[in-house]
Amino acid sequence: MSNSLSPSPSPNSIPLSVLDLAPVTAGSTPADALRNTRELAQLADRSGYTRFWLAEHHNMTGIASAATAVVIAHVAGATERIRVGAGGIMLPNHAPLVIAEQFGTLESLFPGRIDLGLGRAPGTDQNTARALRRHLAGSDDNFPQDVLELQSYFQPVQPNQAVRAVPGAGLDVPIWLLGSSLYSAELAAHLGLPFAFASHFAPRFLFKAIDLYRSRFQPSAQLDKPYVAVAANAIAADTDAEAHRLLRSLRLRFAGMARGVRGQLQAPDAFVEADWSAAELAFADESLACSAVGSPSTVREGLQALIERTGADELVLTAQIFDHAARLKSFELIAQAWGLTGTTAAELGTSEDQAALIEAGRHIQDELARIDITDDNASADAKAWRESQNPS
Repeated sequence: MSNSLSPSPSPNSIPLSVLDLAPVTAGSTPADALRNTRELAQLADRSGYTRFWLAEHHNMTGIASAATAVVIAHVAGATERIRVGAGGIMLPNHAPLVIAEQFGTLESLFPGRIDLGLGRAPGTDQNTARALRRHLAGSDDNFPQDVLELQSYFQPVQPNQAVRAVPGAGLDVPIWLLGSSLYSAELAAHLGLPFAFASHFAPRFLFKAIDLYRSRFQPSAQLDKPYVAVAANAIAADTDAEAHRLLRSLRLRFAGMARGVRGQLQAPDAFVEADWSAAELAFADESLACSAVGSPSTVREGLQALIERTGADELVLTAQIFDHAARLKSFELIAQAWGLTGTTAAELGTSEDQAALIEAGRHIQDELARIDITDDNASADAKAWRESQNPS
């Protein structure tokens, strides 16, 4: 299918955001993954995406965002406009005060741009959870109390308050609850918080969770009406066939999870269906059911259908694609197909006048290159000028 789309206004007023798992691909390093994350965030910033979220995972050789707050700072410092945050922090792994201090610091460094999404899963295996001292930090049973405690640290300091978050107290750090179950949906409704459903890997309870959240929502100081973000896999390429080829890396990852095998993200050609049982393939496909894959128009139609089915207020898109250039292109194609409004050169601090001067300088440089200069002083002057136009 062709990727050509006639110019049109945004097909939806629904914002699009990005969830990046900082994938470590086969043959690369976590340092490579973090550089790629920064580059993707910069593209998302320019292209008009609303948020750029990172997730906490531990002891996973294929994910580089374990120190989530640190990576958020890395990304926020490399971007200008886009909101940056956690999607999410696994709160039972931490003392609420520590998270308040971390995200209070981030909000102080990047005011008005930080989100804090919270989950209650360990984000790892049980052995690693013990290594994280999860049994000391808290448990799933304490999650509601931990959320309330965390919220309290962002409130203005009260007289005689013994423990405070510095930075953190009095700062506006929006808190989201994330999940793939009815539990998180009900807690988000009770606390009056925005809710993001992890349907990009666990879509089973998507519709029940959204219905429960909306029906039981109680307005709060942060939010006066329900707000639902739905996560989905989205992979766009020039053709439907090419996009489905890129998807093979993700199908391989999920088929491996069904077998208890984890690792770095593999190339699409590494996936051979005959190597996997019908049950393993079914697990992968069921896990990835909330996906829009194909040409830009195909992806746009898939995302519109998802919005119609869920009534989502926002979509959070993720794409684990082996080839980084293809991943960048995918998010760019989706932004164009959705009609997102990108950042102008002036907003990024580059004036059109400066760009015109640079182009004029290049033209003069090309003209000088055609001139046979025999005078030594003139040659030296020309050389100096050329070097000034091409600083090292």
